Amino acid sequence: MRAVHLASLSVFAAVVALSVGRSADAQQATAPAPETAEKVQLCVSCHGADGKPVVEKVPIIFGQHMFYLLTQLKDYRAGRRANEVMAPIASELSDDEMKALATYFAAQPWPNYSEVSSAEDNARAHSLAVEGQCTQCHLGGMLGDSRNPRLNHQKTDYLAQTMSDFRGGIRKNAAAMAAIVKDWSDADIAAMSRYLAGL
Repeated sequence: MRAVHLASLSVFAAVVALSVGRSADAQQATAPAPETAEKVQLCVSCHGADGKPVVEKVPIIFGQHMFYLLTQLKDYRAGRRANEVMAPIASELSDDEMKALATYFAAQPWPNYSEVSSAEDNARAHSLAVEGQCTQCHLGGMLGDSRNPRLNHQKTDYLAQTMSDFRGGIRKNAAAMAAIVKDWSDADIAAMSRYLAGL
């Protein structure tokens, strides 16, 4: 019995050590390829070297889906999405550079960011999400997929700005989103933003 007990403890210790190692690996961002490093540095000057943006209304892109990031870069370059900072940056990027950047940022761990939402926010947001069928695209937990962004723990100010831009026709690269939020009030958008950031 003692031998079995010791063997069990050894297995348990090995599992714990493996889990800790994986957790540490997940927290450590990988270094960019040399040919991408300069452009990565430009990106993180706003989006944050640790994945937490240092500029207001700038989204978290560490850990966002690769194909979604690539699509947004192409939309900025093509004028389907407007932003006075991103549009000129994207206009200078080749397809290969966009793919390299999207791949790099998608491989990074999502930063530890969260906001507190109230029970009232959650109830209001849940009702809006059901009505808008948000999980049809953004999936359970609002974690998204290759074509739809992760909204879970995204920044509140960015979420609110983005939904307002869809509602006002400023952002034109997702007609389905514009249709969903077209009748939302400012209070609806604020509640949904806090809810998503606090998931």
